[in-house]
Amino acid sequence: VESMAISAGLVKELREQTAAGMMACKKALIETDGDLERAVELLREIGAASVERRAERIATEGVVGQLVDKDGRRGVVVEVNCETDFVAKGESFREFVLNVANCVLDNEPATLESLAQLSLGTGTIESARQDLIAQIGENVSIRRFERLSADDGLVAGYLHGTRIGVLVSVEGEGTEIARDVAMHVAASKPLCISQEQMPAETLAREKSIFLAQARDSGKTDEIVQRMVDGRLDKFLKENTLLGQAYVKDPDISVGQLVDTAKVTVNEIVRFEVGEGLEKRKDDFVAEVMAQASQG
Repeated sequence: VESMAISAGLVKELREQTAAGMMACKKALIETDGDLERAVELLREIGAASVERRAERIATEGVVGQLVDKDGRRGVVVEVNCETDFVAKGESFREFVLNVANCVLDNEPATLESLAQLSLGTGTIESARQDLIAQIGENVSIRRFERLSADDGLVAGYLHGTRIGVLVSVEGEGTEIARDVAMHVAASKPLCISQEQMPAETLAREKSIFLAQARDSGKTDEIVQRMVDGRLDKFLKENTLLGQAYVKDPDISVGQLVDTAKVTVNEIVRFEVGEGLEKRKDDFVAEVMAQASQG
């Protein structure tokens, strides 16, 4: 089959099936004499060969997916990363994230390794991930997931776009405020629920910073101590869920909100895409120079 004989419609159909580039689709159809099925296989083989090379590339974009079952008893939040915002917006990537979230909700895996081996379609989560890498031409990694459950209360979730996902587990009378609490967690990033839960190393670090700042003031030890205590108190209020001013009504704290509603917040989880991941800035000049010096 001459290249001219490959119809635009056939190229379009192959692109829809594989999401490969137009030229790659046309080339695959020419090589397979217009056989659509063989062209799909060929593109997958080419893609699979480059999957391993892509695995080294750093994926810091992506999507946070979140699901709560219809009874409000169990919820999951997952983060799946890719390399560019463009791919993160794509339908096939979003569908994969939703499939991962559903698998976590239904099967309750304990680790990322056990999640990877769960069934999805005719294969596993891992084989679906490899197929997606071959299809979109970017590294894809399932970074983390978290599950929350509530036997006597309610699990509520909140998604802010596709980049921030929150789950909260509450119990008590006014559990309908759980979603508002989840929305607050998305906006205000508390480190933990209460002052008692603040990690000792975090407090020690903040205290040493405040102490150094207060000593620079040249005040007496007694005043320095009062300054440090005051700043620590402010830090705890601003970084614990119950101490923070409630985003919908800053005149009250979240602690006051849940007390009035007779609700206890048991657990909170907040995922934000790429938090804590090192973004690689490719230095193409250095890369080209390094290759040239080897030649």
